[in-house]
Amino acid sequence: MADEQNLDAQAQDQTNEAASGEELVTRVQVLEEQLATAQDQALRVAADLQNIRRRAEQDVEKAHKFALEKFAGDLLPIIDSLERGLDLSNPDDESIRPMREGIELTLKMFQDTLKRFQLEAIDPHGQPFNAEMHQAMAMQESADVEPNSVLKVFQKGYQLNGRLLRPAMVVVSKAPSPATPSIDEKA
Repeated sequence: MADEQNLDAQAQDQTNEAASGEELVTRVQVLEEQLATAQDQALRVAADLQNIRRRAEQDVEKAHKFALEKFAGDLLPIIDSLERGLDLSNPDDESIRPMREGIELTLKMFQDTLKRFQLEAIDPHGQPFNAEMHQAMAMQESADVEPNSVLKVFQKGYQLNGRLLRPAMVVVSKAPSPATPSIDEKA
């Protein structure tokens, strides 16, 4: 009987070992799935962090590049006033020559400073009209230039680092209207 009990105990041990082996295989599979899920999450988190870092770098770059936008926009009327003063003053008048020279030097220094900070003037006189860079204030018939060309610039436009800060205000040419025959020509 002791042998039978031993055999039963060994069979029970083998059954327990088999069940234990199956549990281990199942447990290993569950752990492998959890590991794969954790690795996938880690990859996603790393990708998200990389995207956040890249976006932050772009935001900082844009902030540096366009930090002067409002300040530059506030300076443009000053340039306009200096240019208008030169346009309205007579260059042949000896009494105001020193003043004109001072304004010209001031304007040149101002323009050079703005160029150093990538603020560029848009003066499209004689060029084709570009709605992205110019604002048409009026249209005028002209037989001398191509239709849709800039005839006159009321106010220069400006770009900061290639980005439009202010459009140029212009007069645009249009084709002359066909002449209407007079009463004498009809007869």
